Amino acid sequence: MFNKEALLQELTFKAMRSSGAGGQHVNKVASKVELVFNLAESLVFDDNQKTRLFKKLQNRLTKEGLLILQCDESRSQHKNKELVINRFFEMIEKGLIVPKKRIPTKIPKSAIKKRLKSKRNLSEKKANRKKPDLE
Repeated sequence: MFNKEALLQELTFKAMRSSGAGGQHVNKVASKVELVFNLAESLVFDDNQKTRLFKKLQNRLTKEGLLILQCDESRSQHKNKELVINRFFEMIEKGLIVPKKRIPTKIPKSAIKKRLKSKRNLSEKKANRKKPDLE
């Protein structure tokens, strides 16, 4: 599919202070990690893969073609970096999946006969409910 090591080289990381409530320590530590990936300038993917990723990730990309992911789930910067990298690889793998073309199956003759028979039975049942014609 693609080379994960080469893709890791193209990623840029930025650490910043995490949002939310905290004690004295939270104001000193940059535990939130932001991952930035430039899809347009990537050398790992060929043109076909890039167009597929642009189409699949279009609502996640900026106007410049940057994919930005953030993680501040953990108190540890290293753990957050690991989590955001895993999330990034999952997103890329899902984006590169080519769906199988659906081949419509033929309706069996027995199913068609069964449907027509049930329609005929229902029609006869409703016809028998009518008052008889005495002419």
